[in-house]
Amino acid sequence: MIHSRNRRLRVNESIRSLVRENVLTTDDFVMPIFVMEGENMQEPIPSMPGIFRRSIDLTVKECKELFSLGVKAVNLYMKVSENLKDNTGKEAWNKNGLMQNTIKAIKDAVPGMVVMPDVALDPYSIYGHDGIIENGKILNDATNEALAKMSVSHAEAGADLVAPSDMMDGRVQVIREALEQSGFTDVGIVSYAAKYASSFYGPFRSALDSAPKENVEIPKDKKTYQMDFHNSREALNEVFKDIDEGADIIMIKPGLPYLDIVSKVREAIDLPIAVYNVSGEYAMVKAAVQNGWLDNDKTIIENLTCFKRAGADMIFTYFAKEAAMILNK
Repeated sequence: MIHSRNRRLRVNESIRSLVRENVLTTDDFVMPIFVMEGENMQEPIPSMPGIFRRSIDLTVKECKELFSLGVKAVNLYMKVSENLKDNTGKEAWNKNGLMQNTIKAIKDAVPGMVVMPDVALDPYSIYGHDGIIENGKILNDATNEALAKMSVSHAEAGADLVAPSDMMDGRVQVIREALEQSGFTDVGIVSYAAKYASSFYGPFRSALDSAPKENVEIPKDKKTYQMDFHNSREALNEVFKDIDEGADIIMIKPGLPYLDIVSKVREAIDLPIAVYNVSGEYAMVKAAVQNGWLDNDKTIIENLTCFKRAGADMIFTYFAKEAAMILNK
């Protein structure tokens, strides 16, 4: 005779919901947003169906809709004009730059929205790299100083947190000290502590034209600063260093292929963990849905729930708006 039957707790949805270990809500989501110059402008991103580059006015409109759906945080990326790019990234800390004006506009229109601007030089670089280049190498410390200027300018514009995604060594400490010295003690840092050199970033780079440029004098990829995807112990080393340097939230990127890293980090730290459900992961699901191979709504919710099950506290995802609509049903 069988005394223990696990199926007793799966008999119906009411029982299943009582014993459910993880529940996905709109509070879990951060929506990445692409911003472009212009007015009343919206351009679709072909490799990311349903995702657009928008001018500031339409970005504000989108943020209002997101907030009404329960999505209370956005992560900002800029499509920078070619004439503003160079090897210093100086446009990144222009007080009247596209990023700074976008932050101000969102905070003015939706004060409760948590605004997390991306901190990296690749959208501003003529080379498409996250750092300043000299003699064919990405300079670590000079890049950190640029990232600190960028972060302070974001804080001055009204950012709630800054999100350095560059993977330079020691940049969290440099940014934290710059924010403190500038009086922004309440501005937090979402550190991309374990960001891997991944092939899943392709659609994102096409959205911002931020892929490394083909040039014999510079690295053709980002493997000298982003992590080797073969490694897992190294991730903990990166995480612990960023915590010591003053990170408030730890990011792991990409998401689905790195759930083991999310779980490993969750067991090791008490700080909030963010995971980035990146553009390639989004594109794969949308391609399968368009071909009729997957159910859109069910796949999205299952997809996002796995991040919480692995231990993430928040999910940066292009599905945020759509997922909120599904959950609100």
